[in-house]
Amino acid sequence: MKHPPEHIVGVTTHARRGNIRNAFSYGVDFVLIDPEDAVRGPRLFSRNRFNLAAVYDRDHGGELRKGRGPGWARDILASNGLRTAQTQILLLTQPRLWGQVFNPVSFWLAFQDDALVAVIAEVSTPFGDRHSYLCHNPDFTEITCSSKISKPKSLHVSPFQEIAGGYDFRFDIRPDQIAIRIIHTNNDQGVVATLSGPRRPMTNISLCKAALRRPFGGLRTLALIYWQALRLKLRGAQYRTRPTPPKTEVT
Repeated sequence: MKHPPEHIVGVTTHARRGNIRNAFSYGVDFVLIDPEDAVRGPRLFSRNRFNLAAVYDRDHGGELRKGRGPGWARDILASNGLRTAQTQILLLTQPRLWGQVFNPVSFWLAFQDDALVAVIAEVSTPFGDRHSYLCHNPDFTEITCSSKISKPKSLHVSPFQEIAGGYDFRFDIRPDQIAIRIIHTNNDQGVVATLSGPRRPMTNISLCKAALRRPFGGLRTLALIYWQALRLKLRGAQYRTRPTPPKTEVT
């Protein structure tokens, strides 16, 4: 089934729990595309070539900046028991704007008969590391808004959080909107992160508005990460140096 590119003008929120609390929300622009479909989108959007907005296979699926794109996602799903012949895979991610990108998290969404059956949450860090979390119910039954999928934390993401505890993932993927909630729990510490926004067709006008709202793309994302890190450091949060990343690609 063909899936025309979509533009999600969304909001991401982060709330830190524990003795030093911190919360913020920012506007974000995500796209939802079929990474295996050669159908062209708006003139200002491209696949694997420079444009105002673009998504490159090498940015996703495997090692950071050396990704294999949707082929990697299909290999991961198949190796974990999902029959992928009748599976449609969509990619939810922030696009490159003017060639700049940094994605703290992207999502590979796997559908069978319009039912969401698996999600690969692809987490990247400013330290140059990447690790992914494969989320699914037993026997790959449908993931609904009431499904809670738990995974142990494996990657050093924030220098102010331990690699301990686990994540609870919730996905509410509807025809008109997207809402994703990730809760990191480590005793009384942790973080609650959300992404939500309406699903709309991608247009040249919507991409131009995104570029005007957030013209620096991935540089803006990195700047906001460092700004929040500075705020936590000034408030006395314990800084932890980057440990050796996990040897496996997927938890």
